Amino acid sequence: MDTIILITILIVIVGLAFDFINGFHDIANAVATCISTRALKPRVAIMMAAVMNFLGAISFTGVAEGLTRNIVDPFSLHNGEFVVLCGLVAAVIWNLLTWVIGMPSSSSHALIGSIAGAAIASAGFTSLNYAGFGTIIIALIISPILGFTIGYLIYSAFKWIFRNRKRVKTNRHFRVAQIFTAAIQAYAHGTNDAQKTMGMITLALVASGLLKESAGVPFWVQFLCAASMAIGSSVGGFRIIKTVGTKIMRIEPVTGVAADVSSLSVIMTATLTHLPVSTTQVIDSSIMGVGTANHKKEVNWRTGKNMLVTWIITLPVSACMAAVVYWLAAAIFL
Repeated sequence: MDTIILITILIVIVGLAFDFINGFHDIANAVATCISTRALKPRVAIMMAAVMNFLGAISFTGVAEGLTRNIVDPFSLHNGEFVVLCGLVAAVIWNLLTWVIGMPSSSSHALIGSIAGAAIASAGFTSLNYAGFGTIIIALIISPILGFTIGYLIYSAFKWIFRNRKRVKTNRHFRVAQIFTAAIQAYAHGTNDAQKTMGMITLALVASGLLKESAGVPFWVQFLCAASMAIGSSVGGFRIIKTVGTKIMRIEPVTGVAADVSSLSVIMTATLTHLPVSTTQVIDSSIMGVGTANHKKEVNWRTGKNMLVTWIITLPVSACMAAVVYWLAAAIFL
């Protein structure tokens, strides 16, 4: 079998493995609030999220197409498809490590950092598309700030609107609403996160000459990535669900809905503007914004600090890991 074809097949396999891991790693963020408030039982929430994740993933391709162009130029890379493969392997390793310790790190940071690190190891810093890469980084930085701010504002509005109603009665109504907001949030997660791997597989197909750059994301790539993430979502990520649902703040239905509405609005806006964002960062920062609006002492800032550290180190660490993976693999196979 031709080496390029073999590497491309491996990229598809590892890419689908990344989406599977991303499914049970990141979907925990989308349903953690409705599980912690007992709006839905864990298994029901996760299965609902898996279905909505799949529907979201097959609905859009703009993020995937933008990601393909904005990190690296596949035609300028030596062994471009090998670079993509090493990047995906490094991203999978990082996701598994953070899943084991139950820390909701950013799969987006891991994937983008890994692809950049492998490209730099292969062709140096000039291989990056700095204009596009800079846009991605700005989106990743601004999105959690927006999540926090919008979460704060939405819950502040809820407090004023329902200020004369009993908390128990308000929560009863919001518990029902939370089922719908969690479903939409899982859909939003699929519209953005699944597309990142679609973009990487498409990048590999273009780099290997099997696909024209102008062809866009093939439907079979879109379907397989969506299905892989949905299956991963159905497995669930209970370690991370526990962290997001209980260790940031005590979540009630009304605060859960506020956090859901905040995060899904940011994620869907990013999807519609073809920008990849970290759904993990957006969801977690939205919860912190809501908690701050409710009472800042309710937020477990130690957990928030640990998350922030993980978010900050993910991109550079995953880039370094990808560079090491590339150098080791290149020494053996190239």
